[in-house]
Amino acid sequence: MVTISFFTYSNNKFWAFKQMYLANKLVKKTKGLIFYKLLGTGAGAGFSLFPDFKTYSLLCVWKDNKSANEFLNNSTHSFQISQKAFSRNDYFLKPIHSHGKWDGINPFPISNNNLNTDLPLAIITRATLNYSKLFEFWNSVPKASKAIKNAKGVKWFKGIGELPFVQQATFSIWDNLESVKDFAYKNADHSEIVKKTKKRKWYKEDLFSRFVVLGKKTKVFSN
Repeated sequence: MVTISFFTYSNNKFWAFKQMYLANKLVKKTKGLIFYKLLGTGAGAGFSLFPDFKTYSLLCVWKDNKSANEFLNNSTHSFQISQKAFSRNDYFLKPIHSHGKWDGINPFPISNNNLNTDLPLAIITRATLNYSKLFEFWNSVPKASKAIKNAKGVKWFKGIGELPFVQQATFSIWDNLESVKDFAYKNADHSEIVKKTKKRKWYKEDLFSRFVVLGKKTKVFSN
């Protein structure tokens, strides 16, 4: 089981910013947690040089569904979010394809990829940039964001990341596998960027993962 949560804040924004460091104490020792990342987000829907100080994310890989639900519903971290955030959105994901590495490992093991791909799919792409290629990468970001914004079948997308400018990722939700493939193979701007990425060696490390979206839960706290 993989979960990714997005927390939005209308107040308590400085508290939320500090959680990028402080929340590690509440999260890392959670029973059944295999892998996690506390993530900031980019302003707007896609990549951005400017952070979105209203929105933060938590990506988790779980041993089983019970561990995931216990953390999301009953943990101290979940309680604090309910007291400080305006809202949260939790996505429940099942990995069906993953290649590449994140901090030296692939955190999304595939146990069964025979799930219904007519269901909505989620995509996570993540990379650590080579310092010498930062200008080239960020100079191409507007075209990349425009490509996905105009893609047929994309339902929602957001830039996420661990470190500003250097460690970047995207999370996107699509109607189905067909819409993902159409974007990957038929969108000219996207294809151009993928070719440039490989040719110019922008990344030290990268990962591409595809998931079936099993469900979503939304809570509004009005803090």
